[in-house]
Amino acid sequence: MTLRMTMWPAFVLALASTAPLAGQSSRLGTISFPNSGAKAAQKSFIRGVLLLHSFEYPDAAVAFREAERLDPRFALAYWGEAMTWTHPIWDQQDVDSARVVLARLAPSAEQRRALAPTARERGYLDAVEILYGDGSKARRDTLYSAAMGRLSAAYPADLEAKTFYALSLMGLSQGTRNVPTYMRAGALAEEVFQANPDHPGAAHYIIHAFDDPAHAPLGLRAARAYAKIAPGAAHAQHMTSHIFVSMGMWDETVSANVAALGKDRSSYTANHYSAWLDYALLQQGKLAEARDLLETGRRNLGSPGKGYVRASLIGMRAHYLIMSEQWADSSIAWALDTAEISSVTQAMDAFAAGYAGLHRGDRAVVDTQQRRLAALAARKPKPDESDGDLDVVPVLEKELRAATRAVDGAGNEADSLLREATAQEEAMPAAFGPPDVVKPAPELLGELLLAQGKPAEAQQAFARALALAPRRSLSLRGLARAATAAGDTVVADQAYADLRSIWRHADAGLPGLDEAARKSAQAR
Repeated sequence: MTLRMTMWPAFVLALASTAPLAGQSSRLGTISFPNSGAKAAQKSFIRGVLLLHSFEYPDAAVAFREAERLDPRFALAYWGEAMTWTHPIWDQQDVDSARVVLARLAPSAEQRRALAPTARERGYLDAVEILYGDGSKARRDTLYSAAMGRLSAAYPADLEAKTFYALSLMGLSQGTRNVPTYMRAGALAEEVFQANPDHPGAAHYIIHAFDDPAHAPLGLRAARAYAKIAPGAAHAQHMTSHIFVSMGMWDETVSANVAALGKDRSSYTANHYSAWLDYALLQQGKLAEARDLLETGRRNLGSPGKGYVRASLIGMRAHYLIMSEQWADSSIAWALDTAEISSVTQAMDAFAAGYAGLHRGDRAVVDTQQRRLAALAARKPKPDESDGDLDVVPVLEKELRAATRAVDGAGNEADSLLREATAQEEAMPAAFGPPDVVKPAPELLGELLLAQGKPAEAQQAFARALALAPRRSLSLRGLARAATAAGDTVVADQAYADLRSIWRHADAGLPGLDEAARKSAQAR
């Protein structure tokens, strides 16, 4: 089984400097990393490693450069700065920039190695030389991971070697994760976490190892701990929501991303954190707040707006349209430049616009977006897109086609198309975070089957949707309605109770809110 990266693969570029977060402690956790550097450089070096573990790469580089300034021959400081140029989880690596860093220590690998006074420190340098050496990225990543495995085995008391080894394992499959390998990485990170419960890397990598619906409970303890370990890192605050979203813990997801973004909501931009916040607000039925966040992101977009900001805003708008069911909301139909935007994000936009148009009866919009989806499905991947990412596009194209055929009265054809789309989506590598398939295919299938008077089949479809996206409110609403119609009061009562709990602070007038309250009261 593989696990696919969700949208915004370059979101690291969107992360703000976090040293420290406004109104919060600058604490980043605790590690022990004995080395031969000058005493004066130790504080900066340790800070750099702590930031590195929380993926605060720009700030980590600043800290490592300060250590280099204080001790120009401090080999591990250059190792650390070079490490800021590889991001294994996101399959990103800037070899040229890393080589420039290493060359500042000494011109050749042999000369650099000679500046490391101990065998253990030479092991770290040897590994980073492999990481930025010759050959393809996949080959270098594999050899680097093997080197870190040897270093960890040679120095079992070195928790940093074990932690970086765990991270290296998660970079082996180049952005489309192999779950057994991730389980290995998670087990190693757990060992470190047991030995040092204040280790930011251990908690962080446990979360990454287990942040899909099937494994998320294994990461819950680390998720609850990580924000407290590193309150000075915005990414640490957000990262906890990788587990929370996978478990449908919407209150916790909101809190985590508000902490990551800061208290001044007027300054929020469209980025990775605000996108997850918006999705969680939508699940809670807080449509007005989600709408305001969307408008704030639009207002702070800039001109013309950086690519990752536009991509985030496009994704947020797509989720808002689908979750709010405000099909006629023309005030968010702003034109956004799709240059440098991935095919997946464009497909999300096209589906949401087309599906909304279908509900409004605007067939011209539907036809335009259907053609757009077909063209996107026929495109070859861009250099920064994987084939796994593009699995999303044909699913969305087929969903819009099916919904259109259903409106046209071709129910059997729509049913067949949605069953195909559901099978395709379920066969895709499992994703984390707000789904790229903005209307999960089994959810749409369930709605079609319910409309066709097939509640038992619809109930099964909604259950499949909730396996992909636990506690997603529209799937829960569908499950409750289908189970009620099928006479399954046990499932219906539980679904309505879950929905009522999720929507306990929802906007008045939310579609289904009164229904959930009434049914929950009847069940009691």
